Amino acid sequence: MIYQTADAWRTAPAKRVLFFGMSGLGKTHVSAMLRATGGWYHYSIDYRIGTRYMGEHIADSFKAEAMKVPYLADLLRSDSIYIASNITFQNLSPLSTYLGKPGDPAKGGLPWEEYRRRQALHRQAEVAALLDTPHFVDRAARLYGIDDFVCDASGSLCEVVDPTDPGDPVLTTLADTVLLVWIEGSEAHTQALIRRFDRDPKPMCYEETFLDSAWDAYRSETGTSETEVDPDAFVRWTYARALAHRQPRYRAIAERWGVTLPAEDIASVARPEDLTEAVARALEARSESA
Repeated sequence: MIYQTADAWRTAPAKRVLFFGMSGLGKTHVSAMLRATGGWYHYSIDYRIGTRYMGEHIADSFKAEAMKVPYLADLLRSDSIYIASNITFQNLSPLSTYLGKPGDPAKGGLPWEEYRRRQALHRQAEVAALLDTPHFVDRAARLYGIDDFVCDASGSLCEVVDPTDPGDPVLTTLADTVLLVWIEGSEAHTQALIRRFDRDPKPMCYEETFLDSAWDAYRSETGTSETEVDPDAFVRWTYARALAHRQPRYRAIAERWGVTLPAEDIASVARPEDLTEAVARALEARSESA
């Protein structure tokens, strides 16, 4: 870790952190607060994925739909219109919409192999975006004169690394650059996230083996073929299992590579100084348990 003690963190001339954990526990909220102070650079992994690495795939999917409409198809062929993704830090819908859900095409589902292809593209893009972190740390200081840095990682960070491998290339790169901070939710948070997801099921990125196992288990349990699966029902069924799958992976990352902050502590962070103290307490707790 780049900060071994609470004092080293408190007195560091440049504070650099990466938040990871399930979506909905405050990563983006605190990152946006820090950015709004003008003293922190905010690097969003999902935004980087959706612009630098997946932007062309997303735009091409839009164009494929537009080509089904003769009026728009003629305009596209003659370069008379321009179709692009308007992705922002606050609106990542183009990325999640492209990722999609598998199942019945009449309900908006993707064919299974196309869905798996898009999942693979996302995993590759996420690895690349994470490995770009040192570049953006340097860019923030060199271009903008900002030394304090926050990386807002995707909830699927734990799906694209091996937390048990001390030589994992992504985690070693990150640990040499930023302090990895796991925002850990309680059981009450987990149930609240499940209820929220049930109301509005969104596409997610999964580790390949877990995804294939979930797909086979769901189809066996429901007795449905690939084209009969209800896309929303499948992702709802998978979500709670994904939380259980990710929890030990998050914990392993924090134990080997970083520190843990309870979601309640993050919820109370209103200023950069609050974050400094919360992280200092986490470093102290890590030292005491060592």
